[in-house]
Amino acid sequence: MLSSRNLFTLVTGLYCCVVALTNSLSAAEQPNVVIVMTDDQGYGDLSCTGNPVLKTPQIDSLYGESVRLTDYHVSPTCSPTRSAFLTGHWTNRTGVWHTIMGRSMLRENEVTMGQLFHDAGYATGMFGKWHLGDNYPYRPEDRGYDEVMRHGGGGIGQTPDYWNNAYFDGSYWHNGTPTPVEGFCTDVFFDYAKRFIKTQQAAGRPFLAYIATNAPHGPMHAPPESSAPYADVKNVGLQNFFGMIANIDDNVGQLRQFLKDEGLAENTIFIFTTDNGSSTGWRLYNAHMRAGKGSEYDGGHRVPFFLHWPKGGFNSPRDITPITAHVDIVPTLLDLCGIAPPQSINFDGVSLVSLLRGTASNWPDRILVTDSQRVKDPIKWRKSSVMTSRWRLINGRELFDIQQDPGQISDVASGHPDVVEHLRKFYEAWWNELEPTFADETPIFLGHPRANPARLTSHDWITTESTPWNQAHIRQALNGPGNTGFWNVNVVEDGEYVVQLRRWPLELNQPLGAAIPAGDPVPGEKAYRNTPGKSVKPVRAKLSIGGQQLAQDISADQLDATFQLSLKAGRTQLTAYFETADGDIYGAYYAYVTRK
Repeated sequence: MLSSRNLFTLVTGLYCCVVALTNSLSAAEQPNVVIVMTDDQGYGDLSCTGNPVLKTPQIDSLYGESVRLTDYHVSPTCSPTRSAFLTGHWTNRTGVWHTIMGRSMLRENEVTMGQLFHDAGYATGMFGKWHLGDNYPYRPEDRGYDEVMRHGGGGIGQTPDYWNNAYFDGSYWHNGTPTPVEGFCTDVFFDYAKRFIKTQQAAGRPFLAYIATNAPHGPMHAPPESSAPYADVKNVGLQNFFGMIANIDDNVGQLRQFLKDEGLAENTIFIFTTDNGSSTGWRLYNAHMRAGKGSEYDGGHRVPFFLHWPKGGFNSPRDITPITAHVDIVPTLLDLCGIAPPQSINFDGVSLVSLLRGTASNWPDRILVTDSQRVKDPIKWRKSSVMTSRWRLINGRELFDIQQDPGQISDVASGHPDVVEHLRKFYEAWWNELEPTFADETPIFLGHPRANPARLTSHDWITTESTPWNQAHIRQALNGPGNTGFWNVNVVEDGEYVVQLRRWPLELNQPLGAAIPAGDPVPGEKAYRNTPGKSVKPVRAKLSIGGQQLAQDISADQLDATFQLSLKAGRTQLTAYFETADGDIYGAYYAYVTRK
């Protein structure tokens, strides 16, 4: 049977290990690494790739001085791409195939880029959007990053985020502590990254700075001066989408100038990329591709990737045309930086260094897979693309010759049954290898000293449909079977525990039944906090965990319902909800669990 980790992957991986071991660099020689990954910005959302409206002069300048992967693919949505980009493993192998419902948490056994560089002596920093878990052991500070400045969940104003955040000002988690900030979110994340870089330069340490903006993810908010040039665009959301990208462009230019001023630009690997296809801009311009974010067609997952490193010889424009993917980036960066990967890690991707240097001979016609699951449990062939440099097999049925038909208009499956069979056979082996891992849940740890109390939010409920994943949903008090679920948890130690069930988070400090007013607006579209908070009147709270069923009468004037109980170590499920006198059920959107 054909293995999805083919012989080429194995041989190339072994070769890279040998190269890294024999050509390891001294600390003074090791390049720094700066990665800028934006959110929901597609291949066509740049002026250097042909956008007729949007202007991105700073990124265009980078494009003109970089090696470019022109057929580079990620996952069609946020968390899955990040899991593969940071581990070198297929998204479905990492446990991350959705953005909510407990399926956005990176399995504990995965080793991140941050951990690999940290272990190699690099200072590591993560700034912006993590979206791979907000609880121990899934947070970036648990995965090898020395300094972290991030928002919660998959975007600012989502349920795990600090309450009432809305792109301007607010509070973000700095090394685990909510910290007030001033200014637009993207500016804050770049500012903290520059502070981190300055500190490491003074300490004489090589650094990895991973800057993952939440922009231009919706809701669409941008500084007025950034969106003003697009006032003639007849859509407020698109005006601000372009404004967010213009602001990113300014920050990229400022960061590159900062690196030059600090004498760091020459030996810094600078990468610009994005996490999936365009969420908004693709309807105006899509670089001749089909569809956008979430799609199995190329518009959902083919994105820009530019790499600039003057000392390494990557400072002039050159296109790399063979197909590449997010799983290739970790092995490539380890190779470039002379870091030997642990022998226990078998990457799904390969090092692209020979392609980047133009020394590759007989580079094989690889087969890669991407899919968009966005369900509780993966479904075979769901929204999938099996890809080579020439072919795209969509959902196991449609076949497109991407070189002749980049818009994926003409299905040629009937004319190439041998190609369809070959790609289907590869996918079957790929799926069969990964499928046994799907049942490995990612529980939130309770009682661990690094996260006590644990703060649980409805963003991570396991449900069959959806979950209240943003703060407008909490304000609306979404309920019903599709918006009520349970948390997978792992009690790390026997002991006495206190469980506080809340409608509103601790930082808001409002009673269970409170009807809170709408928050202040911000430039652009309606913010999550602009939704008034609905009043509910709970009379009873119920908790289920570790085989125990507990209940207590409550009033709407209480801040929380508090339970004290003994728990045994081990994996279990935690279900918590409030009930009204009319029998309506509302999940406890926030739960705080403390081991005494």
